[in-house]
Amino acid sequence: MQQLLDHKIFGIPVTEPLFFVIKVLIIIIVAKIALLIIHRLFKRADKRANPMLDVTGRRYFERICKFIIYVIAVSSVLVLIPGMEKIGNSVLTSAGIIAAAVGLAAQEALSNFIGGLFIIISKPFRVGDYIQIDAENRGTVREITLRHTVILNPENRTIIVPNSKINSNTIVNSTAIDPKTCAFVEINVAYTVDIDKAMDVMRDEIMKHPLLIDVRTEEAKENGEPQIRIKVISLDDSSIRLRAWAWAASTLNAFEMKCDLLKSIKERFDAEGIEIPYPYYNQVIRKEN
Repeated sequence: MQQLLDHKIFGIPVTEPLFFVIKVLIIIIVAKIALLIIHRLFKRADKRANPMLDVTGRRYFERICKFIIYVIAVSSVLVLIPGMEKIGNSVLTSAGIIAAAVGLAAQEALSNFIGGLFIIISKPFRVGDYIQIDAENRGTVREITLRHTVILNPENRTIIVPNSKINSNTIVNSTAIDPKTCAFVEINVAYTVDIDKAMDVMRDEIMKHPLLIDVRTEEAKENGEPQIRIKVISLDDSSIRLRAWAWAASTLNAFEMKCDLLKSIKERFDAEGIEIPYPYYNQVIRKEN
């Protein structure tokens, strides 16, 4: 055995690579155990009745802890490689970790990381909230990672938005305080139409919809305020625009209700002889002599 250990390959004793492999395996095993402990600790925190952090914060800080373990494991392996000891030792120090992060990470990646911290601290939205970032990106927040936020839109498509972009945009959160949503049901009618009749037809159709909810206070009900408010909001060139305020329990319910009402009100207008105007064009053809 001693002769085998004293044997040299290309002038290098067998013991050196053997010990190197053993040390690397030990580092990998310790890192895996640490990752398993971190995962179980955060998983146990999810089951507590009154956790200190919500699910968004727990997932985010779990990733930070795992990232630190990976950095320590890689640094420990670098220390074992001849010529790489100084790099490994510098990364293991707190100042070395910051220097490595700034030097290796791109500016955009670092801004996304900091943006994620701002989201966790200020909580403009949480996992499960329905948000709108711009005209195109809207949906339910599924996850907030170190670099981006994952959103599932109503079409069941995953939208991955960088945290820095979210922090620089205006966010519309439909579920942060009160999930109830008002749908604006707007219909244009001709100037020759009886406006009161058109309003009654709209109100009747809206009251029939199963997704409609009543948001009036008890005092408003006692004062006889109508559940559905309908107003003339503009006098256009060839039509009068009517708007009805109809409430639903959520944003998705409000959208579905609005689509149904536009169809049912149009069909009811046709049956009642209420005209929805559209442009007329007179074409003049000049006859050549």
